Parts: sequence; structure tokens; C-alpha cells
Amino acid sequence: MSRLRNVLLPLLTGQVMLLLWWLASALGWFPVGTVPSPPEVAASLVEELRSSRLITHMIASLYRVSWGFCAGAVTGVGFGLLVSRSPVARAAVLPWINFFRSLSPIAWVPFAILWFGLGDPPAIFLIFMSTFFQLALSTIAAATTVPQVYYRVASEMGLPRREVLLGVTLPAIVPNLVLSLRVAAGVAWMVVVAAEMIARDSGLGFLVLDARSGLRMDLVVVAMVTIGAIGICLDLLFARVMMIQSVRWGVER
Repeated sequence: MSRLRNVLLPLLTGQVMLLLWWLASALGWFPVGTVPSPPEVAASLVEELRSSRLITHMIASLYRVSWGFCAGAVTGVGFGLLVSRSPVARAAVLPWINFFRSLSPIAWVPFAILWFGLGDPPAIFLIFMSTFFQLALSTIAAATTVPQVYYRVASEMGLPRREVLLGVTLPAIVPNLVLSLRVAAGVAWMVVVAAEMIARDSGLGFLVLDARSGLRMDLVVVAMVTIGAIGICLDLLFARVMMIQSVRWGVER
């Protein structure tokens, strides 16, 4: 019943919002030419799917976010693990991790274009920057909460530093780490859309910009709906990962 409720309630609220949107369009509550009606958006969606243009833009965006997110996740978590076991290293780098984490990834756009030109690399770089510092900080914070008894046992067993990090620290922080990855994936997905609006000629962000320039507000809404739908799918994917028993143990203990 709980799962059924979690599915039916969002569908119900979605239908209410769709109905309100439809009524507002029919009654002329929006300025002319600013907000398309649901039938206009549906027609544009069908048109874009039939021509495969929307699929092409989706694949381009997912390609960039996959490379940038994976690179940022691997290096960010790895860096966080290395720093977490040294109080001196934490004191030295934590302020700077917070400094760069606080910078909007869009602020890196001029440098990304100068360093990498146009194409996929600058967008991937921006996604990497939005992921690396966030996950490095989350990894360090999670590692400091690991019970010290784990490390005492590892020390008595004579485990080398590498095995302690990969065999003790990493498994212990998996629950918190998956949650951080879930948040970082959402941020990365927002960043790729913004990056494509500035430095690309394909992708969902470019579709929004191109449709706006052509005054095709129906296509703008199609792109927005697609972006939101993919964001929900990414979030649900990580939510399912968090339900895996080997991940949940850290939350339930």
C-alpha cells in the first residue's frame, strides 16, 4: 500500500497541475505567446520524437553528464578517502575544498572555453567541477564518523593503509556516500543543461536556447519536461541503490 500510495499521489498531483495549466491557458490568464497550452506542447513532443531530434539531444546531454559525473565521483571520493585519515591534511585542504565548492560551476565557463575550446570537453569539465569538490567534502565528512574501533581492529590485524581505506573506511561510509552521489547527480544534471546553453550546439540546454531564440515556447516546455523527467529517473535510480541491503545496513544499524 505504501508503494502504491507513493505512485498514485504524485500522479494525482501531476494531473491537478496539468488541469490548472490547461484551464489557465484556455481562460487566457497568460500573456499571449508566452505559455503554450498542454495540447501544443504534446503536439511538439510527438513531432520531436518522430524526427528523433529530442532523442539526439537527450543522448548528447546524458553522454556529457556521464563522463563528467563519473570522473568527478571517482577522483572526488578517492581524494576524500586519502585526506580523511590525516588531521593535518584535512586542516590544510578543507577550507579550499569549501571555497571551490561554493563557486558556481558556471563561473568556470570562460576558463572552460579558453582551455578546451568548444565541444564536449568544456561541458564535461564543468560537470566534473560541480561533482569533485562536493563529493570530496562529503567523503571526508562521512569518514570522520566511522567508529574508531574499526581502525583499532585493522591496526591489530596489521592491515596496510590502502586496505584500511578500501576495506574499512569505504564500506563504512557507503550509505552516506550513496546519498551524496544522489545529490551530486542532480547538481551535475542541472549544470550540463546550463553549460549547453553557453558552449554547445546540441543537448537539451541548447534545445532550450535555440527554441527560445525561435520563439518556439512549446519546444522550450518540451525540453523542460524532458529535463525534469530525466532528473526524476536519475533520482529514482539512486533511491533504488539505497534500498540494496548491503547499502542500507549502515542506515539501519
